[in-house]
Amino acid sequence: MDTSTEAETERVVFVTEDGVPTGETGPKLASHHADTRLHLAFSCYVLRRSDNALLITQRALHKKVWPGVWTNSVCGHPAPAEALETAVRRRASYELGLPTLEDLECVLPTYRYRTPPFQGIVENEFCPVFAAWTDVDPQPNPEEVGGWRWISWADYTQWITDPDTDASYWARDQFAQLKDKKPFSAL
Repeated sequence: MDTSTEAETERVVFVTEDGVPTGETGPKLASHHADTRLHLAFSCYVLRRSDNALLITQRALHKKVWPGVWTNSVCGHPAPAEALETAVRRRASYELGLPTLEDLECVLPTYRYRTPPFQGIVENEFCPVFAAWTDVDPQPNPEEVGGWRWISWADYTQWITDPDTDASYWARDQFAQLKDKKPFSAL
């Protein structure tokens, strides 16, 4: 698969502050810059059913936005008119080689963030957050993922709250809201 062509043709959906699509879209890569417009995205945390470990991933070093940074399992943008759940499953299959996610559920439906600049790029997303389960190890796409590991929630809690770790802005920001929500509060 020619991933550069796919990245060049993907479009982001611009939204209002409440996450309502404006009817406008923009090319994914060109839409991310120092003054990125608010657009629709998602984050997903994949847990391993057998031991409740969390899958964290390192973004590939050549990615335009936040390259080499460790983050939650999978992030992405729904295509125009694509349901968020469908987009999560599509990106988990494409990025992680996980064709099946079980018990996919939206745990933070109105999460929204804007990052400080990172290598000249600002993320600005209305980004519902999902949790899902699997018992399959990922087979990541090297165009998207530079590394991965399973980590216990207790170890993740220590790691994500350590200011010296190379965690993504959004994973740190989401943690404050996720830690008290199921399924994370029960781990």
